[in-house]
Amino acid sequence: MRIVFMGTPEFAVPSLEAILDAGHTVELVVTQPDRPKGRKKTLTPPPVKEAALLRGLPVEQPERLRGSETAARIAGLRPDLIVTAAYGQILPKAVLDVPRLGCINVHGSLLPRYRGGAPIQRAIINGETKSGVTIMYMAEGLDTGDMISVVEVPIAETDTSGSLFEKLTAAGAKLLAETLPAIEAGTAKAVPQNHDEATYAPNLTRDDERIDWSRPARDVYNQVRGLSPMAGGFTVWNGEPFKVWGCEPVKRGNAAAAPGTVLAADERGIAVQTGADALLLTVIQPAGKKAMPASEWLKGARLAPGTVFGAEAEA
Repeated sequence: MRIVFMGTPEFAVPSLEAILDAGHTVELVVTQPDRPKGRKKTLTPPPVKEAALLRGLPVEQPERLRGSETAARIAGLRPDLIVTAAYGQILPKAVLDVPRLGCINVHGSLLPRYRGGAPIQRAIINGETKSGVTIMYMAEGLDTGDMISVVEVPIAETDTSGSLFEKLTAAGAKLLAETLPAIEAGTAKAVPQNHDEATYAPNLTRDDERIDWSRPARDVYNQVRGLSPMAGGFTVWNGEPFKVWGCEPVKRGNAAAAPGTVLAADERGIAVQTGADALLLTVIQPAGKKAMPASEWLKGARLAPGTVFGAEAEA
């Protein structure tokens, strides 16, 4: 088939490679523009662009696809199929109508659950025990199209969004390779989603990173691992953000202590009271420093039991 591929992050790269390895022709790769990254704000190409250029594929990066020259070029190419994977924009109807075999999307959730831009992170934040990948025909709505194929992937107790991302990346590429022959042959079955069962996974915001110590320890643990390794959770200490990158629930809480109270700070880490049980902070990042084991930081820092994280933010 002659295919136009649209994707941006590392999640999409194996899907692009699966298409090429199956012998199909990728006429064009469309991805998001280069963005500033890191403390030095270095302009950095998205992973899909880098992978496409290594394969000698043409790349376009419109800021907005609707009404762009890229959309007109896609129409002129008249591809058999458009494949998207975490592209980052909703395709306009003018593009959806171009390919004779339609447009399909490799989505990192078990649809209709977790429609939207952050399904992997929010599945872990919400304490789910399974996720997966759905390949679906694209429609004008947000991940509302008919489903073609699905694979389930278990979420381990210790998974972060990073490790689940890797699992779903591999599962999605494999599922795409298995699904393309049926699409090419015209035998793929389209199963409508049950829209009454739909849930949504909007992109994460700064508020999603703020730790609410009044929640149970298990909920905060899920929040932190769902935000790792991209953002981490944060609280406030000495008037500045104090990031938490690693933690674990423990049963030695003090119900009489206010949520956010430091119960102990020793070689094991920092034990903090939550709304139910306690949370042991094992990897932290004070303002202006790199992430490090809490035990290492405590060798040179003073954090007295009774300190309340986040109290200054609430005052």
